[in-house]
Amino acid sequence: DAIPSADQIRITTSLKSQRGSVWTKNKSIFEYWEVEVTFRVTGRGRIGADGLAIWFTEEQGLEGPVFGAADKWNGVGIFFDSFDNDGKKNNPGVIVVGNNGELLYDHQNDGSTQALASCQRDFRNKPYPVRVKITYYQKTLTVLINNGFTPDKEDYEFCAKVDDMVLPSQGYFGISAATGGLADDHDVLSFLTFQLTEPGKEVPTPDAEIPQKDKEKYQEEFEHFQQELDKKKEEFQKEHPDVQGQPGKTTCAFFVSADDLFETVSDRELRQIFEGQNRIHLEIKQLNRQLDMILDEQRRYVSAVTDEIAKRGAGFPGQQGQVSQQEIEKVVKTQEEVIRQVNEIRNSMADTLRLISGAQHPGSAAGVYETTQHFNDIKEHLHVVKRDIEHLVQRNMPSSEKSKCPDLPPFPSCLSTVHFFIFVAVQTVLFIGYIMYRSQQEAAAKKFF
Repeated sequence: DAIPSADQIRITTSLKSQRGSVWTKNKSIFEYWEVEVTFRVTGRGRIGADGLAIWFTEEQGLEGPVFGAADKWNGVGIFFDSFDNDGKKNNPGVIVVGNNGELLYDHQNDGSTQALASCQRDFRNKPYPVRVKITYYQKTLTVLINNGFTPDKEDYEFCAKVDDMVLPSQGYFGISAATGGLADDHDVLSFLTFQLTEPGKEVPTPDAEIPQKDKEKYQEEFEHFQQELDKKKEEFQKEHPDVQGQPGKTTCAFFVSADDLFETVSDRELRQIFEGQNRIHLEIKQLNRQLDMILDEQRRYVSAVTDEIAKRGAGFPGQQGQVSQQEIEKVVKTQEEVIRQVNEIRNSMADTLRLISGAQHPGSAAGVYETTQHFNDIKEHLHVVKRDIEHLVQRNMPSSEKSKCPDLPPFPSCLSTVHFFIFVAVQTVLFIGYIMYRSQQEAAAKKFF
């Protein structure tokens, strides 16, 4: 079902139960190689299916049940699985599966029982094409992914790595895709293959250009595909005249019942923004862990310096004050520099949080609160380090230089015992007189009622 065009190949269209694939016509004789694939997976559904696969196999692939290609292959397949068959909510994901020509792919478990390496990445409905770089060098297979959030073509991130992997010395490259009950458009924009050589070895000579006969043959095949596609379009329009123009009642009923399966453009933009904010949040949490590690290192350093100062002080009593003061000044300067750098990082992260909080989805407010709590914890750790340093300085200062609290001045005696009792008696008499006066006033007021 693959449809070639001038600038891309649509491996499968967004129709149910489609299979398509594209393979190289000649075997690759590269011992070590690297491929860069640019593709786009788009669909109206919130969930896609089935997925796309990149292959390197000993034999040219045929149509089959494994993402549009045949099972029991001899080589490796990198699967971009869109549909969650096992219900573990770990899709879309990328899975690396090797085969020696005898294994059957485990569809029910999404290949988790056979995966050599995997990572969870969402490659559907991205604003820019997704790019994958697969490198096989010295029996190590590495997969890097550009997630399609930015136009930067070199913005790759690590996905998976397989060591001690033995692949056929010669094989075919291919790419395939398939749809099931749900469907996506699987488009391949480019597939570049490079040969890798060890440093110091001769660079291979470039292959000769494609002969004119082969070019004419490929052009004829392309025109044949185009004619077949036009015929299928005309036949479809003749068989389904109601689809063009006003849809019938059956079509309307289908879209009403399946409305919850589709997302609008605004929903897609909000989802992409939310995914980006989650990635920023994960990076900030990782930075917090690194800062905690730095603080732990500094605490160990301070304790080690303290022990060393104590040992030197015990060995040289006459120079204890001088040596301790020098060591303390060095530790204080180091700690001040570390605290200054950590504060700069914290301020930078706080500015980032303020910027993203304006565009943050309401549902991610808990993430912002959690990040703020992490920074508060870092601030408390810094205060603990500062307190430890001040305590270390005061403890190692000479006794003559330690600050002493001033003595309290003598408290003056301004009132004698006789005057105190006279004052209490006067206050008692005045209080009793006030009570009697109030009672007389109340009794006089009751006569009027």
